[in-house]
Amino acid sequence: MVEFKTVISDPRSGKTYQWDVTGHHANSLVGKRIGDEVDGIFVSLPGYKLVVTGGSDKDGFPMRKEVPGPRRKKVLITESVGFHPKDKGVRKRVTVRGNTISPDIVQVNMKITSFGSKSIEDLLKEEESK
Repeated sequence: MVEFKTVISDPRSGKTYQWDVTGHHANSLVGKRIGDEVDGIFVSLPGYKLVVTGGSDKDGFPMRKEVPGPRRKKVLITESVGFHPKDKGVRKRVTVRGNTISPDIVQVNMKITSFGSKSIEDLLKEEESK
């Protein structure tokens, strides 16, 4: 069974929330790409809209938006996700994961784009009490 840890960032407050997604909700995230909008019901936030902003796989390789598909690939990159050089102009060949969520992904990063009627703290406390 597919299981993800979602890291949801709230642009209003600047806080982030971690939440485990399992079962059929996790299966509905498989195949989504970086930049796709997702309904909040899949991460226990009804009424919210979220955008997938990235993630990492089971071995810690980060997802990159410009690498198509769910596979790993070695790409030549300058300073950005997955590589931060100390000197200016340095490039490096780095292994990264593609932009599509697959069962090998462990962490999915999301950002809230539209808010629901209830606050996130209230919704997460309700889920924890269940």
